[in-house]
Amino acid sequence: MAAPLVEAAPAKINLALHVTGRRPDGYHTLDTLVAFAGLGDELTALPAADDSLVLTGPFARTLVGTPDNLVLRAVTAFRARWPERLPAGLALTLAKNLPVAAGLGGGSADAAAALRLCAALAGGTVPTELFDLARSLGADVPMCLYSRPARVGGIGERVAPLAAFPACHVVLVNPLEPVATAEIFRHLAHADNPGLPALPEPLTRPAQLGLWLAGTRNDLEPAATALVPAIAPLVAELAAAPGCMLARMSGSGATVFGLFGASAPAHQAAHDLRAAHPAHWVAAAPLIAV
Repeated sequence: MAAPLVEAAPAKINLALHVTGRRPDGYHTLDTLVAFAGLGDELTALPAADDSLVLTGPFARTLVGTPDNLVLRAVTAFRARWPERLPAGLALTLAKNLPVAAGLGGGSADAAAALRLCAALAGGTVPTELFDLARSLGADVPMCLYSRPARVGGIGERVAPLAAFPACHVVLVNPLEPVATAEIFRHLAHADNPGLPALPEPLTRPAQLGLWLAGTRNDLEPAATALVPAIAPLVAELAAAPGCMLARMSGSGATVFGLFGASAPAHQAAHDLRAAHPAHWVAAAPLIAV
């Protein structure tokens, strides 16, 4: 490997998220439609004597000193399962471009990128157990392993990639107030909500997606808004932007997204939000197509 191997870790967007129950082990079951943005963290690797991880990027400082990084856990787990398939060590660099604890997949997307990177180093023909390995690292890691539009059920282990998905753009804004997922679930009012309605088939037009999403919700948004009041006005501000088909919170927050059918109004909305909220993190990007 003469040059570093590079793997993207796209931001996960929960376009709709219904909490449908709670299992005896305490895990909540979900019915969620996820998509992935054309922006995110980036992981690079070079062969080395031992495994190591260097953090760079605008949000690296929020993870410095974290002893249990999911990237290293993913590499360790892969090597334990397939010990002959990797170099003795990997010098890893994670460019942390996304806010931490923001409802965008974060560490799960980074762990999934590490698994894909290891699979590429192993020759790209890794057994199907890679999905099981992803599941052992966290509920969101399997969906991030796909990093494509999908309907996801259970606690995240039932991933059904979509056969079609319209070309859309998102604007993401985060007030840089981290939100602990466990805390949001503790404040959840109801854990036995109906699942998502049936998806249109084929799902090919942005307006079609927007209409379907209007009949859905994010069941975690009220609890998150109670803890981070800045979420609600950001949702309202994005919803009022010209061309925005839908605005709501992603995941457990506090990132808010606006869905757009075209690039120009999305970038204009992002420009306006940066001007109005210079201390917030704001980005615009296309959603990754099928």
